[in-house]
Amino acid sequence: MTNELLDTQPTVRLEQALVPKYAGFWIRLWAFLIDMLILSAISGIFVKPVFRVLDIAITKPSAFLFSPYKVTALVLLLLYFIVMTKIAGQTVGKMIMGIRVTKTNGEKLSWGSVIFREGFGRFISQMLWIPYLLVLFLPQKKTLHDVFADTVVVHERTFERKEVQKVIHPEHHQLHEDPTV
Repeated sequence: MTNELLDTQPTVRLEQALVPKYAGFWIRLWAFLIDMLILSAISGIFVKPVFRVLDIAITKPSAFLFSPYKVTALVLLLLYFIVMTKIAGQTVGKMIMGIRVTKTNGEKLSWGSVIFREGFGRFISQMLWIPYLLVLFLPQKKTLHDVFADTVVVHERTFERKEVQKVIHPEHHQLHEDPTV
């Protein structure tokens, strides 16, 4: 009877698997700076001329409030990050750096998770800047908005070899080895 109990115990085996390499602080910073350069160019070419033609102040905010131009620039930033991340899984800066946003569980990015990550999470991170430093300390190199939306940023074509535990159940093995009963 003890042999039967031992035979039904699952066995754990260590195997090597290729897992996506998580994007670190510096590569994400460079991608973000590229995106900011693109957004600055879009703003300078399209938004500022409209504000100048309509004679709306660009630099003078009301007491403790954002100027209309700053609000417009923030909306442009949030729309850029939301739409690009949902459609392509990455912004232009991430494309250039070869990284992309994925769900932690591997599912497709939903509108809800993208809006939560790129809208609310990025707004908080933009206001404080400190949440970006979480990349240095969290195991999957997540920022605060990644934690909120259950996403990670990974390299597109770079993988790491990791040892993973694989549990093998003997009763499943026996069914595959001897299909006749």
